[in-house]
Amino acid sequence: MKQTVCFFLVLLLAGCSSLPQELTSSQAVVITEYSAFSTVAESNRESDVRLGGVIARIDNLTTTTRIEVVNLPISSSGKPDIAQEPNGRFVVYFDGFIDPVTYAKGRLITVLGQSNGIEKATVGDYLYSFPIITGVGIHLWQVQEYVVTNDFNMNYMPCTGSRCLHQRSRLESRRGKVVQEVQ
Repeated sequence: MKQTVCFFLVLLLAGCSSLPQELTSSQAVVITEYSAFSTVAESNRESDVRLGGVIARIDNLTTTTRIEVVNLPISSSGKPDIAQEPNGRFVVYFDGFIDPVTYAKGRLITVLGQSNGIEKATVGDYLYSFPIITGVGIHLWQVQEYVVTNDFNMNYMPCTGSRCLHQRSRLESRRGKVVQEVQ
């Protein structure tokens, strides 16, 4: 019985932090940090890479699609961390057509592929060195927002009198915050 419970707990935890199928790699070592990827790309070594971020630009070329991504750190489940600051840009090429409406500027994305050198291109008028990924897997994420309020049920406060009325008015003021979560 104890082993069965442990087994199901392990399955539950694995399910919570698992990668989407399209982002799983057959390689044991996958680069998931931008600085390491940039170093590998500059040395023209091929390596499996999984990175994520915000789409800055998408261009459909004759036989491929070029997606420019502003990199954000990703979690073990591949989700970009929107609470972190961006730390660079990269370009990913996919064979064929990718719909620029679905993969629009500003959407969160994670890609899997092979590092493939450096490409010089401009961001505005600035010449930028983009590390390149030849993509094999792609996943779009959505940001869900919800409001968390400081709810406190005053019916459970066993207090009466004028002192308690003052406390109740302070506690009953509802304050909250909007929380953004990547799904």
